[in-house]
Amino acid sequence: MMPDQGLLAQQRRALILEAVRRDGAVRVSDLSVAFGVSDMTIRRDLDALARSGAVEKVHGGAVTAGTAQELGFEVKSTLESAAKATIAEATAALVEPGTVVALSGGSTTHAVATQLLNVPDLTILTNSLPIERLVRGATDTAQRPPVVLLTGGSATPSEALVGPITDQAIASLHVDLLILGTHGVTENEGLTSPNLAEAQANRMFISRARRVAVAADHTKWGVTGLSTFADLDQIGWFVTDDGMPPQARAVLAERVGKLIITTPGAVPETDGRKPGPLLRGPRPPE
Repeated sequence: MMPDQGLLAQQRRALILEAVRRDGAVRVSDLSVAFGVSDMTIRRDLDALARSGAVEKVHGGAVTAGTAQELGFEVKSTLESAAKATIAEATAALVEPGTVVALSGGSTTHAVATQLLNVPDLTILTNSLPIERLVRGATDTAQRPPVVLLTGGSATPSEALVGPITDQAIASLHVDLLILGTHGVTENEGLTSPNLAEAQANRMFISRARRVAVAADHTKWGVTGLSTFADLDQIGWFVTDDGMPPQARAVLAERVGKLIITTPGAVPETDGRKPGPLLRGPRPPE
């Protein structure tokens, strides 16, 4: 870490969260020295992270929260922002004009949505309140902003709408491409969520999609949430960044339809295979 040097509170908290995830625990005194701020400032930062479910406060510091914890949207948006930007650009390139695209909740899918605002004749289906606000707010700035359909339901801490109303809305629709975020991904457990209702909403999205793309940065590998909502074999494209470990790349390249690795300023790498699988409906023309 480095001295504060004018860091915003949100930026400092993102760095603190990275340290907790890396080391498993942090001490207030160490963070105070590292950032060049007072103990009181660090305690306020830890209070904010604890309220969002990102960490668990203990005497003198904080420790990693359990796998069932779900981070708030604002906290997630500060993490791995450079990686998410490159992932979003590569994922958006998979979207064809005039199609119906579903976006699950999450900060990475929100980044993808920012790349879709000028795709012509697009319809976006989402259970994400931030994505709906983003697209609706682009009406005056984008030449032909997408039509956005919000599922309805009850909001999670990450501002994703879930529950029976959400599931019922998704069940009646047909989606050309589903773009999913994920809390965690492993070889054996697949894609997981800490929220049971959100996992079910994702399953419903998958059941209505012709193809599925996952947009997830490297920190999601090896993380297991409470509930699995997809196996790796169900994924047509897995778009991630070059921080993904070699062993994870090998597993993903073997299991998903196509693995896409992004690097800022470089052309995304792929494994050279055709995307797949096609989950439902006729195969689109090559």
